[in-house]
Amino acid sequence: MIVLRKTHSPALAALAGSAILAIAGASSAAAQGPPATPPAAPAAPAGPVSSPPVTLSRPTTPEKAVAMDGFIQRWLILEPIKSGGLTQNVVQAAVKKEMFPNQFTGVPKDGDKVNIDPQLVAPPLKRDQPAGEPVLTWHAVDTRNYNVNLYHYSIGLGKQTSDVMFWVVTVINAPQEMKNVRLAIGSNAASVWWLNDEEVVGIYGDRQAVVDDGVSKRITLKKGANILRAVIVNGGGATDFCARFLDANDKPVKGITASINAPK
Repeated sequence: MIVLRKTHSPALAALAGSAILAIAGASSAAAQGPPATPPAAPAAPAGPVSSPPVTLSRPTTPEKAVAMDGFIQRWLILEPIKSGGLTQNVVQAAVKKEMFPNQFTGVPKDGDKVNIDPQLVAPPLKRDQPAGEPVLTWHAVDTRNYNVNLYHYSIGLGKQTSDVMFWVVTVINAPQEMKNVRLAIGSNAASVWWLNDEEVVGIYGDRQAVVDDGVSKRITLKKGANILRAVIVNGGGATDFCARFLDANDKPVKGITASINAPK
């Protein structure tokens, strides 16, 4: 397992457009590239929950090209699972446990459900809600930001955002074999990442999502489908992640697409 820190971040072009949270309702808002200084984490709501800011939408096309600056914007995300601790030892021990069937194999479909241990069910967002059932659902989402806002995702589903982990999967389609690329990620907070079943990068501790905060060793994107899988573990407050591939010159890899369809 590789943990690397990048000492510089490539300049990012602003990402314009609107994003729609189909899970919670459609609306539009301006989307920008990553901020120079990460925003402070919002406090978790204690009372009734209003509609969250809109940042996500459901996919409407078979594939989605990566953004101009290489960020991957299409993912399958499992509803949050209870977690605790952000250190490397705690996170590694947690993600190695089998929490649901086919955890490390294959690609789920949008709407697929998995059974988990009732003790792993995250508490409801509002204190007066009953505890959730030990059945979680995979949701397909697009983001038109550089990052995926898991806080918005979770709030939109009425789920807790603190002391939880999110499993995420996407299929990266490459037009030809691409050698000597690196996976560059950022997350709030800890995260572990696998490409084609090989663990390639992890970052730990209570941290903001910084672009290219963790960078893998040199790896190869094979021609066709590549399965990218991750677990993002949050301690409290805001939570999000971003990911892209960098070429041998540390430039964003373009010409690849992301999909939610299992490889044939």
